[in-house]
Amino acid sequence: MALTRKQKWITGIVGLFLSLALVVVLWFGSQAYRWKAPGPSTRDTVVLVEEGSSLTRAAQSLEKAGVVADAHAFLKMARWFGSDQPIKAGEYAMPAGVSPSQVLRLLQEGAVLLRRITVVEGMSAIQIYERLMGEEMLTGPVAVPEEGSVLPETYSFVRGETRQSVLDRMQASMRQTLDELWAARDPDLPLKTPQEAVILASIVEKETSLKREMPEVAGVYINRLKIGMKLQADPTVIYPITQGKPLGRRIRLSDLRAENAYNTYVIEGLPAGPIANPSRAALKAVLKPAKTKNLYFVADGTGGHRFAATHAEHLRNVAHWRQFRVQNGI
Repeated sequence: MALTRKQKWITGIVGLFLSLALVVVLWFGSQAYRWKAPGPSTRDTVVLVEEGSSLTRAAQSLEKAGVVADAHAFLKMARWFGSDQPIKAGEYAMPAGVSPSQVLRLLQEGAVLLRRITVVEGMSAIQIYERLMGEEMLTGPVAVPEEGSVLPETYSFVRGETRQSVLDRMQASMRQTLDELWAARDPDLPLKTPQEAVILASIVEKETSLKREMPEVAGVYINRLKIGMKLQADPTVIYPITQGKPLGRRIRLSDLRAENAYNTYVIEGLPAGPIANPSRAALKAVLKPAKTKNLYFVADGTGGHRFAATHAEHLRNVAHWRQFRVQNGI
């Protein structure tokens, strides 16, 4: 049966609407695909979202950095497919090919790029201060920390964080570590307080860079403290001269004779304070030292030391060291 003119008109309108609906569905589907498809960036890119930035401003930065193809399109897709959770300021490491949906998720979760700053074992307070002040990604002033108050390790921070907040974490890490190790210390140590442990550990740290040697070096100093023998540690001679920086020359006889609160060739017992920031290994070494009868040690020419229980044996080790120096032109 032939359709009437009205029926033809209705059929045409319905067909048109169905065609338009299909176009809309297909177009919307293409946008949904673009939302989760890899973006245009071909390499990892760092993008800074400044404090107070809106999503619009962030999108402009993302387009400029080549992370999204079009800021306007990104904003439309974010409205259609994303959540309305606010974004967070910070520095973001956007991986190569990151999709628009991943970009928004990173911004909303605040998955900011973590920078790192390392305090090397045995660094002095002034060296840590200089390292903090030299880190351009940090902000604000900071005072020279108390010697021995920082635990050497690598710390994470975000761009724009204050130097003081990073230092606070460094010092909190030292307090936590010291509390833990002090509680588990050997019972017969000649160390009255955790601070005395830090002082001795700082000497051990400066005497050897070999972690396997630290308990033995600590054992020598513990033995000396127990019998009232002077520590005679060269690093304590250097510290008042350089405040923990390299001396740049050999120790002179006048240095060994200098009267101050640190020179353990002159004073008895521990120096007035730490001479560096000791590592966890050095702290553990002085709180659980090797059980040894040794009272002396001298360099062996290979980065380690020769240990001795008697002065006569020590003199033989010293002669060996001097011979090594001559043979190697040191």
